[in-house]
Amino acid sequence: MKLHLNQQKAIKATWFSIAGNLVLAILKFLAGFFGNSYALIADAIESSSDVFASFLVLFGLHYARKPADKNHPYGHGRVEPLITFLVVGFLIFSALVIAHESIQNIQVPHNLPKPFTLWVLGAIILWKELSFRWVFRKGKETNSSSLKADAWHHRSDAITSVAAFAGISIALWFGPGYESADDWAALLATGFILYNAYLIFRPALGEIMDEHVYQELEAQIRTVSLTVPGILDTEKCFIRKAGMQYHVDLHAVVDGNISVREGHDAAHRLKNTLQSSLPDLGHVLIHIEPGRGEEK
Repeated sequence: MKLHLNQQKAIKATWFSIAGNLVLAILKFLAGFFGNSYALIADAIESSSDVFASFLVLFGLHYARKPADKNHPYGHGRVEPLITFLVVGFLIFSALVIAHESIQNIQVPHNLPKPFTLWVLGAIILWKELSFRWVFRKGKETNSSSLKADAWHHRSDAITSVAAFAGISIALWFGPGYESADDWAALLATGFILYNAYLIFRPALGEIMDEHVYQELEAQIRTVSLTVPGILDTEKCFIRKAGMQYHVDLHAVVDGNISVREGHDAAHRLKNTLQSSLPDLGHVLIHIEPGRGEEK
């Protein structure tokens, strides 16, 4: 039930990103064209790529909703980090396009940007930062790595807009001779975009490689396990993330003198308790270890 609700939240947040980026791409292009700001036009190109990236995220979220089958017994959640890699690719592509356009524009004389572009950029910066915070919060609530990656597109957009704002302000303040200040600012912003791309890529790589970075969840699993009758202790605990769920392999210690049937029943009690107490868990595999002494 919670998984279904999380998927619905993530899909709605992605549609919000698509609509917002589409409107902003058009607004930026028009403001850049009529306001003599090449930085704003480059920013519009970045927002356009964000639209395609968000559609990729939407596809990944819909695909991840497919139930487990014979060929995918753990479900289809692993498509999320793969989509995240593609989103990172779009970010890198956007940065390279902005860098190329900025270098080209620096070499071509052009008029000073119009003052009204600062008002447009101010509104864009505020909107994109608020969008980042909202979408990223939804990404954390739903455990969606691809939605978090989509949120960082909003943050990178805000960064390029801040750079453009600074560049246009310099150009307008110092006047003739500083027309390309916004292009230099946009070129500088590409470095921040590439850094953000790395911040998105690294967790997704850890997820696809089953890197163990879930210490807090592990502690919760061990604590809940000890509340189950018949479970004396826990040993190995392996956690891997697939989409919005976590799959767990847990070694649980029981009294070594009980029967196989009793050990089997204890494992099922533990599995059911974990899945009911921690709704983000998917498959839970319990391995029973014989202990010594009486049950605590």
